[in-house]
Amino acid sequence: MARVSYVDESSHPELAALIGEIREERRGRLIPVYGLLLHSPDVARAWLALINAVRWRTRLDARVRELVILRVAALNDAAYVIDVHRRHFTGADGLGAAECDALCRAQVPPGVFEEADAAVIAYVDESTRGAKVSPEVFRRVRGFLDERQVVELSVLIGAYNMHTRVINALEIDPE
Repeated sequence: MARVSYVDESSHPELAALIGEIREERRGRLIPVYGLLLHSPDVARAWLALINAVRWRTRLDARVRELVILRVAALNDAAYVIDVHRRHFTGADGLGAAECDALCRAQVPPGVFEEADAAVIAYVDESTRGAKVSPEVFRRVRGFLDERQVVELSVLIGAYNMHTRVINALEIDPE
């Protein structure tokens, strides 16, 4: 059970417009993370905007985005995010079950991913585990992504580190 209560939308008519925005952006539902974030409406609104931007308004392709999200979630032991993304997004965005399984391991086994994906995974791992990226790993990922994409990759990793850590701290319930 979540450590804080979920906002009961029927008890908060002043949040109706924001809840409508959230539903529109989140598969028609008020998903659990927003049920918690609505305790702070401005934070919920900003969170929605940030997550939408890093998920849908970048030049990173969908496969790379899902690879990053799943890997960050695995490194941070965020079962909620792993479950949601495996059920709703990874397959449609080009990640197979074996690749998802590999991303959820402590160390991604060699040979599962092509060089570009492996470079992104190394970047995610260093950024998430140590909050720094070595020159070697940066050069590897830069060989596959332009400057804009490297910025977008870095922000996506940071945003999902925030996302997974807040979800874990509040012990959000599964969907």
